[in-house]
Amino acid sequence: MSKYVDVYLLPIPEANVLKYKKMATAVGKLFRKHGALTYKEYVASDLKVEGGVIAFNKVVKLKPGETLVYAEVGFKSEAHRNKAMKAIFDDPAMGAGMEEMDSTNPIFDMKRMVYGGFKILVDV
Repeated sequence: MSKYVDVYLLPIPEANVLKYKKMATAVGKLFRKHGALTYKEYVASDLKVEGGVIAFNKVVKLKPGETLVYAEVGFKSEAHRNKAMKAIFDDPAMGAGMEEMDSTNPIFDMKRMVYGGFKILVDV
């Protein structure tokens, strides 16, 4: 069971979701190869604002025609994550998996991606 997770929020043009899924599947396999305990990605289906609560789409400032992907990668600890991430980014396959991001028409805008590491507080 993971005790630490990295979380990513990515605004993605709806037209690129299938391309992103292909890339994310390859990258996810690489994360698992280098020690990630879990690798999951979710695409938004309900981003309504209710009762004064600010929805994800407002935080990420989605543009018309975009959707939101939430990704979660689990690790044993923050130290385990740091070791795994070094191995992941040293692996030549990471560059190959991200080749679409280097093009003039990337799958998503990495500058608008939100991410961070979290220690698990409650795991019921």
